[in-house]
Amino acid sequence: MAAVAPGALGALRAGRVRLVAACCARLGPVAWAGDPASRRGYSSEVKTEDELRVRHLEEENRGIVVLGINRAYGKNSLSKNLLKMFSKAVDALKSDKKVRTIIIRSEVPGIFCAGADLKERAKMHSSEVGPFVSKIRAVINDIGGTQRLPRAIGMSLAKELIFSARVLDGQEAKAVGLISHVLEQNQEGDAAYRKALDLAREFLPQGPVAMRVAKLAINQGMEVDLVTGLAIEEACYAQTISTKDRLEGLLAFKEKRPPRYKGE
Repeated sequence: MAAVAPGALGALRAGRVRLVAACCARLGPVAWAGDPASRRGYSSEVKTEDELRVRHLEEENRGIVVLGINRAYGKNSLSKNLLKMFSKAVDALKSDKKVRTIIIRSEVPGIFCAGADLKERAKMHSSEVGPFVSKIRAVINDIGGTQRLPRAIGMSLAKELIFSARVLDGQEAKAVGLISHVLEQNQEGDAAYRKALDLAREFLPQGPVAMRVAKLAINQGMEVDLVTGLAIEEACYAQTISTKDRLEGLLAFKEKRPPRYKGE
């Protein structure tokens, strides 16, 4: 299961942000929708079991799952309970072959995620902190600002942003390559979610096997030199040769029809 990396396909409304979110990917991928969701159901007193809402879309959106963060009183910060719910949801979705794309969005107006719950963190014993952070990495395995930020925007600018703790607005974040889209907010307050949904719909017709190995090739290739990266790409492609999806793609091209991929 892959989560979100800076620079992935995504959408973020223009506004001041500390956590750059809203990106769209596939399972593997996950799509982060940084805009607040519709104001329906907003409450400052949410039961812990409602802090993460899992919604399987239907009809033309079948295969898309929306994880809605609904922890208003904590500004959607990652608590132990929310992290536990994320972990449970991700584990279930990873084994569900019908799931093609995940969108992670906020259901709290005006905020996406404030990061870790520092009030809860302050109460943790020092021995708890390391395992807690490791758990976050296991669920959202593309975090790690000191390592991933320099890879995304370069060492010099990454140091500047980390050392200063500067807050970037949407246009600034897009300019340095942290996000892919900046949107004008709509009346419903869910512009980024709508953009993420549009992107997810573009992903749905593509072959699951090809998407999976392409993502693997990109992620691993970015960590090595070009020659090694090309070798990784070749090895990934080799995994698709014996698949039914590859044959279906060739047959569909020959018959001039949309392919019907099954992920096999």
